[in-house]
Amino acid sequence: MGMSGLKLLKYVLFFFNLLFWFCGCCILGFGIYLLVHNNFSLFPSLTLGNAFVIVGSIIMVVAFLGCMGSIKENKCLLMSFFFLLLIILLAEVTMAILLFVYDQKLNNYVSTSLTESIQQYHSNNSTRATWDSIQTFLQCCGVNGTSDWGGHPPASCPSNPQVQGCYAQAKLWFHSNFLHIGIITICVCVIQVLGMSFALTLNCQIDKTSQALGL
Repeated sequence: MGMSGLKLLKYVLFFFNLLFWFCGCCILGFGIYLLVHNNFSLFPSLTLGNAFVIVGSIIMVVAFLGCMGSIKENKCLLMSFFFLLLIILLAEVTMAILLFVYDQKLNNYVSTSLTESIQQYHSNNSTRATWDSIQTFLQCCGVNGTSDWGGHPPASCPSNPQVQGCYAQAKLWFHSNFLHIGIITICVCVIQVLGMSFALTLNCQIDKTSQALGL
C-alpha cells in the first residue's frame, strides 16, 4: 500500500469516526434532555437518561480518539482507539454470555423491580410517565395484569378485561423482534471489528512509511 492508499485509509477512518462522534453527541444530548425534563425510570439503579448519557459519552470519547489518531497519524491515539474498541467488544460478548447464563435470575429481578415501581406510580412523575408510555405502547396493564393496580388501574391501561401484563407483553415483543435486534447487534459488532482493523492497518502503514522515509 503506497502513500495514496495510506491517505485513503486515513480519511475513511476519520470520516467513519466523525459520523459516530456526531451520533454520540445526539445520544448524549437526548440523555441530558431526559435527565432535565422527564427521566424515565423503572429500576432504582438505572434510568433511561443515565443510560443514554453513558453510552453517548463512551461513543464520543472513542470516536474522538479515532478521528484525531487517523487525521494526525498518531500511533498512540490509534492504539488507544483500538484497545478501547476491543474492551467494548469483549464487554458486549461477556454481557451476552451472562444474560444467557443468568436468564432466570434476570427475569426475576426485572419482575421484582417492575412490581416495586408500581408502588411509586402516584408519587413519582417520571415513573408514572414511564408506565403510561409502556402500557399504551404494548397495550398491557401492570406487571402481570390489572390486579397489580389493586382494582384501580390507570387510564393508560386498555379497557379489555383480558388484557395481559406488561412483563409477558414485553417478552412477546422481544421475541417477535428478535431477528431485527440480532441483525442490529451483529452490524454493531461488525462495525467495531472494521474500526479495529482499519486502526491496526493504518498503524502498521505509518510504521512502514516512516521506515521507507528513513524516519
